[in-house]
Amino acid sequence: MSKTAKRWLGFVQEHATIYDDDLIPGSKILAIGDAPQSHVNLAHPEEVFYEYLARVANHLRVLRTPDKPLKMLHLGAGALTLARWASVVYPSSTHVAVDIERELLDFVLTQLPLPAQCQLRPIVADARSVLSDQLANEKFDVIVLDIFCGPEAPGHLTTADYYSELLNSLSEGGLLFVNIGDDPPLNFARSQVVAAQSVFKFVMLSSSPEMFTQRYPGNLILTAMHSPLPEDMVERCQAAGPYPSEVRHSLDLDRFSKP
Repeated sequence: MSKTAKRWLGFVQEHATIYDDDLIPGSKILAIGDAPQSHVNLAHPEEVFYEYLARVANHLRVLRTPDKPLKMLHLGAGALTLARWASVVYPSSTHVAVDIERELLDFVLTQLPLPAQCQLRPIVADARSVLSDQLANEKFDVIVLDIFCGPEAPGHLTTADYYSELLNSLSEGGLLFVNIGDDPPLNFARSQVVAAQSVFKFVMLSSSPEMFTQRYPGNLILTAMHSPLPEDMVERCQAAGPYPSEVRHSLDLDRFSKP
C-alpha cells in the first residue's frame, strides 16, 4: 500500500508531501505543492534518478576521486539526495544542509532517515546570510546551490557579490555546482553564467543539447572553480552523462551567455 506524509511549510505557504515512487521499489518523491522536487532511493542511495542531480553527481565523480572524504555544503536541502549519494560514493564525507524552511528539514529527516554513515548537520537559515553567520569560519570542498528557478529566484542569491561570497567559502581547489532551472529564452541562465564568470576563473555549463537551443524549459548545471580545467577533464564530464550531454565553457559559453 502506498504511504503518503504531509507537512505544512510556513515560509512558502505550501504543503510538502512525501509519497512512494511506485515504479522504483524503496524510492520516495518529495513534492512542494503540486511540483515534485526530489527523488530518493532509500534502498540504494547511490542511485540518483533526476537528470540534473545525476549530472552533478557524475561531474563530481570525474573531478574528485572517491579515495578522499569531502566536506560538502548543500544550499537548498530538498530531500538531501546528493548528501545520501555522497555518503556511499565518498565514505566519511561530512555535510552541512541549509534551508530557510524549518519545517522542511525536520519533515525530510523524520520521514526519510539518512543512511547510518551520513554525517550531516542541518541549519535553518538564508542561503546567503549563513555564509557570514553560522558558517563564517568554515571552508568546503564542494558547494551545491539548488534553489534557483528562473527569474523568481531570490534576487540576493543571483548577484556577482553572492558568487564572490560562495568562492570565499570554498577550500583551495573547491567546486561550486549550481542548478539553474529556466524557461526560454534562458535569460536567467545567461545572467547567472555572466555573474559566475565575473568571479571564478573557470565556469562551464552542462545540460542536454536541446537546452542550448534556448527553445525548451529545463535545468542546466553550472560548475565553477578558481583554476582552469584541462580539456580532457571537460570531455570526461561530458562523456559521464546523463545522455545526451553537452558541456560548454570558455568561448563556446561566451557565445551562449553573451549573444
